[in-house]
Amino acid sequence: MPPFTRSRQLSDPTEGGAEPDDDTAAKDPAGERPEAGKPEAEPDTGVETEPGTEPETVTETEPDAAEEPAPDTAPKDEPDTAVETSPDTAVDAGQDPAPDPDTAPGPGSDGPPGALKPGWFGWRRRYPRAARGVSMGTTVLAGALVLFALLVPNQVEKIEFASFVRIPAEGVLLAGLLLALPPKARRITAVVMGAFLGLVTILKFVDMGFYQILARPFDLVLDWILIENGTDFLRETFGRTGQVLAVTGVIVLFVAVLVLTTLSVVRLTELMVRHRPVAARTTLILGTAWITCMTLGLQIGTVPIATKGNAEFLGNRVEQVRAGLKDARVFEKQAAVDAFAKTPPDQLLTGLRGKDVLFTFIESYGRVAIDDPAMAQQTDAVLKEGTGRLKAAGFESRSGWLQSPVTGAGSWLAHSTFLSGLWIKNQQRYRNLTTSDRMTLTNYFGKTGAWRTVGIVPGVRRAWPEGKYFGLDHIYDSEHLGYHGPYFSWTPVPDQFSMEAFQRLEHGKKDREPIMAEIILASSHNPWSPIARMIDWDDLGDGSVFHRIKKEGTNPTEVWKDPEKVRTEYRRAIEYSIRSLTEWVERYGDEDTVLVFLGDHQPVPTVTAGDTGKDVPITIVAKDKKVLDRVAGWNWTDGLKPAANAPRWGMDKFRDRFMTAYGPQG
Repeated sequence: MPPFTRSRQLSDPTEGGAEPDDDTAAKDPAGERPEAGKPEAEPDTGVETEPGTEPETVTETEPDAAEEPAPDTAPKDEPDTAVETSPDTAVDAGQDPAPDPDTAPGPGSDGPPGALKPGWFGWRRRYPRAARGVSMGTTVLAGALVLFALLVPNQVEKIEFASFVRIPAEGVLLAGLLLALPPKARRITAVVMGAFLGLVTILKFVDMGFYQILARPFDLVLDWILIENGTDFLRETFGRTGQVLAVTGVIVLFVAVLVLTTLSVVRLTELMVRHRPVAARTTLILGTAWITCMTLGLQIGTVPIATKGNAEFLGNRVEQVRAGLKDARVFEKQAAVDAFAKTPPDQLLTGLRGKDVLFTFIESYGRVAIDDPAMAQQTDAVLKEGTGRLKAAGFESRSGWLQSPVTGAGSWLAHSTFLSGLWIKNQQRYRNLTTSDRMTLTNYFGKTGAWRTVGIVPGVRRAWPEGKYFGLDHIYDSEHLGYHGPYFSWTPVPDQFSMEAFQRLEHGKKDREPIMAEIILASSHNPWSPIARMIDWDDLGDGSVFHRIKKEGTNPTEVWKDPEKVRTEYRRAIEYSIRSLTEWVERYGDEDTVLVFLGDHQPVPTVTAGDTGKDVPITIVAKDKKVLDRVAGWNWTDGLKPAANAPRWGMDKFRDRFMTAYGPQG
């Protein structure tokens, strides 16, 4: 007899009709009798004996064990002593005896020829107590991971202790299903559901990232392009190495989640099968508790104890996918309606003929910069200063609010919404718009033949085929502004230099025709560190002076460790952009200058501190009183700062209202 003997009481599959599961019982060669003088091993004792040591006996009682010894008919030389009987043949109907992984023969055992020593090169045989401790710890971790995956919210702000002491309906139902299924179907279901739970968890993690930047969940149909944009942003901000490390880390994390959730569900399933009566009773108790808590509306603070969060989460995703698939048809119908499509060119924008009209976007200039108590005082001072200096130069201004289709990022969606008069809320709509014949504000200015249309887009640093759609006569990107200074993190060209380049390249030319310019300022783009500062306009030169200024700035890695520092740097960036604009108007503006400037969207939630609003300020500045008289009916606030109760429109409404105000009927 071998020094390690384990005998399990099993039904004879050849007699009782039992269908064995994956593992079959390992035993001595067929027909071999016990050694003389040694009694036959008692069933299910789990005795382990090492040479030269006193035997240590560990007895595990299996609730489903039969009373009679197993017949000597089990297959020969099979590793792992596990035979799972069907409910029809197991003692105590419905039981599934399973092997004890801590004591079953395995690789390295001192058993008969062909027998395998138990796990980890015999470690589990030599140290059974430690092995059982590791096994128990692994099971606890598996349970914790599955519970985490079932209960974790998809927003960082909602993660709290109460979130993880709830009863998930999906977990209770899955446990009941796994207990009810036959062995083969149970194994397949455990693997599939474990992988599916991992995918749901990954989607929640992606949602967390989107909520942190865009204040909305990831769209499974429309948002894949944004992942590429995100990796580009990482490269431009932290370099190629930072991009590779970040992407690699995310991929490793996602693969680990998939693998670990699958293994965890499989392990917990095996545990439930080995302890079926306890598992069945526990499932019944939890199901009853869930129904009771749901009926009574019991909560921990504001968090319901009974939850079906994953079902609701997936239901919302299904509706989101359906809406995404229908969105193209809905948008096509909206784009077909254009009140000015048949208006003759000589009747378009008649109230602005002879004027230089500048539509200028300030990146991330949102309502938070004006309303947030932590920033309001400093921003208000800059706006009041700008209003006063412009008034001293003969300019008046009016301000209101627009609602952007995006928040946190997606500037191009806001720009196209403002110019097209359509709600461009996703990349699919943007692609459909830029391949259509829908006329934008810039197109209509060009259609009149009364303006030269140009674009100053320092944030564009590679091919931009969509630019042709906007009908601009010439586009100046970051490579064509004459800038020879450094990048400021993502920002290729500081705002003050961009405005000076516009003056040098277009506005300052003699004997020119009126200009309509779309100017997209970039200095207030995330991560707002380091940022440039205002210098004397005569010292700008070719931008080389900004090398020294950049060295004086902050380190984005350090800034982003503290949300308050991020908010401070954001405010300073907005102040810089506003000063760049107002000083340019003060320095170069004249009777024919009309400036419309606005924010494209609110900054990321780190700055908004949970505010989900999408309002951005918009201001019209002009020296000619007649220009502002045409929008008097808008009831906008005097000055550069809109009042809290100033009118608020959707950004898609501006195009038609602007063209109406400055058309013949205005």
